[in-house]
Amino acid sequence: MAHPIDSKSLDQLFLAARTANGFLDQPVAPQLLKQVYELARMAPTAMNSQPTRYVFITTSEAKARLLPLMAAGNVDKTRSAPVTVLVATDSKFYEHMPQIWHGAGAKEMLEGNLAMAGKMAGLNGVLGGAYFILAARALGLDCGPMAGFDAAKVNAEFFPDGRHSVNFILNLGYADHSKEFARNGRLSFEQACTVL
Repeated sequence: MAHPIDSKSLDQLFLAARTANGFLDQPVAPQLLKQVYELARMAPTAMNSQPTRYVFITTSEAKARLLPLMAAGNVDKTRSAPVTVLVATDSKFYEHMPQIWHGAGAKEMLEGNLAMAGKMAGLNGVLGGAYFILAARALGLDCGPMAGFDAAKVNAEFFPDGRHSVNFILNLGYADHSKEFARNGRLSFEQACTVL
């Protein structure tokens, strides 16, 4: 049986963790990005489908392609981030089902029902991105997820074949805490939850 993690770990993942709005000039090792992915991929998705894909923007050339597509309020923080991740969904994730799912026929079932496949990809693609944030925090990185960008232009620039589509964009690195906003409120248990 699993046991609760300690309070320091809870702070790092949730209670003291903050959305990063600026970053220190400190690189993120490529091996650390691989470790974040290796951790995040272990979390559950429907039928172990794993439709999330990650494009790591690490060079000035790649960043120059992305910055014009960001909303004005997200440009400076994205410029300062050592890594920016395009968190995307693979619409043909089912091609990998024979490798990742224990039952026969999953690939064929999803291939034959694209509405089901699309719904599964959308839900689990975002879920994979959320797991990625927690994995990054667990390994000592700060995260700044963003929805402020032109999705159609990001897809055209980075996913021109149409197979992948961006869900959200995530800045990664070591936060400049002087640029954090005051923590906003959270809904209470009574406001958000119903016990039946």
